[in-house]
Amino acid sequence: MAALRLASFTLHPAAAAAASPSSAAGTPRSASFARAARGLPSLRLAAPRRRGDLARPRAAAEAAAESYASALSEVAAENGTLDKTVSDLEKLEKIFSDEAVAEFFDNPTVPREEKTKLIDEIAKSSELQPHVVNFLNVVVDNFRAGIVPQIVAEFENVYNAITGTEVATVTSVVQLESQDLAQIAQHVQKMTGAKNVRLKTQLNPDLIAGFTVQYGRDGSNLIDMSVRKQIEEIASEFEMPAVAF
Repeated sequence: MAALRLASFTLHPAAAAAASPSSAAGTPRSASFARAARGLPSLRLAAPRRRGDLARPRAAAEAAAESYASALSEVAAENGTLDKTVSDLEKLEKIFSDEAVAEFFDNPTVPREEKTKLIDEIAKSSELQPHVVNFLNVVVDNFRAGIVPQIVAEFENVYNAITGTEVATVTSVVQLESQDLAQIAQHVQKMTGAKNVRLKTQLNPDLIAGFTVQYGRDGSNLIDMSVRKQIEEIASEFEMPAVAF
């Protein structure tokens, strides 16, 4: 499986080849996610007893993720820190992709002091903004650490809608240079008419060489410039069996 690496590369209209997004000007005003999230339900769910009940926890988790993402986006918009906040959440997404982390925070037998200590370590090592740390504390207090990846995805959807941003995933054998990423971002921007383009990168040696670009909210649009694709097309043209990689 290809290892996902999140790139900070963002294409803005005023700086097409910029290597990272810039936060809004001005000093962010103090704001607390805890205040914005006040009243959000903890939505702690019991294990479903019947097969027909399986959809209920999923629906509840989706609703909770949307609520947390909406509250956090309000704080970030108020502070003028949307770009920095989406970057912070990408760091959390990577950390919480390890199921053991979420299980630790959602375990009611683990003392809150131990959870607080780990949150402080995450905040320090990842250089998280105060309101993102507050967000993490609220999520942990409500035993919702398991849906952090879903919250990140929902926040990115809100961020993209607010800023007119198209997200594209570039998959290659080796990490591409910044100028190559800039050209890809410009191409995606031209095709989609997006105001901004954010690129995420991942590595996949199975491509042999070249790269692919997936974009669109569901990633349904694909540009395949890989050598593997070319070999498959040649094999098909000559009615040869597919090459095993």
